[in-house]
Amino acid sequence: MLQTLFNYFWWDRLWLPANLTWADLEGHDGQVYSKASHLYMTIPLAFVFLFIRHLFEIYVATPLAALLNIKEKVRLKAPPNPVLEKFYTSSCKHPKQADVEALSKKTSCTPRQVERWFRRRRNQDRPSLLKKFREASWRFTFYLIAFIAGLAVIADKPWFYDLQKVWEGYPVQVLLPSQYWYYIIELSFYWSLLFRIASDVKRKDFKEQVIHHVATIILISFSWFTNYIRAGTLIMALHDASDHLLESAKMFNYAGWKNTCDYIFIVFAVVFIITRLIIFPFWILRCTIIDPLDVYPPFFGYYFFNSMMIVLQSLHVFWAYFIIRMAHKFITGKSVDDERSDRDETDNSEDDEQKAAAAAVSVTKNGPLSNGHLVLNNNHRKSK
Repeated sequence: MLQTLFNYFWWDRLWLPANLTWADLEGHDGQVYSKASHLYMTIPLAFVFLFIRHLFEIYVATPLAALLNIKEKVRLKAPPNPVLEKFYTSSCKHPKQADVEALSKKTSCTPRQVERWFRRRRNQDRPSLLKKFREASWRFTFYLIAFIAGLAVIADKPWFYDLQKVWEGYPVQVLLPSQYWYYIIELSFYWSLLFRIASDVKRKDFKEQVIHHVATIILISFSWFTNYIRAGTLIMALHDASDHLLESAKMFNYAGWKNTCDYIFIVFAVVFIITRLIIFPFWILRCTIIDPLDVYPPFFGYYFFNSMMIVLQSLHVFWAYFIIRMAHKFITGKSVDDERSDRDETDNSEDDEQKAAAAAVSVTKNGPLSNGHLVLNNNHRKSK
């Protein structure tokens, strides 16, 4: 039965155009074509990325945060209370009034003391400013390197300037070493993001992030299986163009460099809109939906790939709405509140005692910035 399912999954008609089989892409005379087996190594490489990230956050991001004078808020810890802790971890982090009354009777605490305990406990779970900065630093470093590498991979190719050449000779297109490593590294990185998404800072658009990472991995993998390599490299490089700008804006946001953060964010917004709302739908989608029909008849892979591309474009529109809304407030001089995911999903309230304790601490000019940039603390990425 497993063999039958395996054969159905790798049926030629699912992945390849008519009159083409996997045997045609075996490679001969020194020529190499994309194979599904090539992607097996991305899983162990994802764990290598996680290890490199761990070292980077300790030996690069943390000293950089200290250099930028990033400081943490004073947070009072909730006193140990097994009954309240059990309710917090197993039932609800935001108890209703009836729950508060019941817990008050069980613990001999006043309702106000129970509410204060839950506020403190929620604040304990809030990600620290240093954690946010280290995450942004890591993604900024990778996205910047990936963008430069992506340009090096595609800038000298004829299909970078003429999208019609993306399909020249398809589906029998030789895989270049630069394309191979670009794909392997990008896919490995997104596997590592997916593996860490539960422990990373949880944003308000957490579900969209999961969809985004999964769609990215599927698109990269599927474009590899169907030999959409040329289109895939263009898509990855296009998304890399704006992501490093967003992460750098986050870093300056956490460091308290408001003006620098604002300017970078405006540049990011312009680049995002040009690449995701103009170039992607009117050039890239046209290249993957319309142009292939002149080369081969539609097959399952064609429909599936473009369906995922539309999902990706829908996420672009979703994020662009908030980016444009925030940019409009910034340009018109209105106060910019967090509209999407500048704050994490955990509780944002501070109890009176915590505020008093925080007020007693000297706050430097470059301390934590709370300017409400809507996506500056969000990992909204791209896909490929």
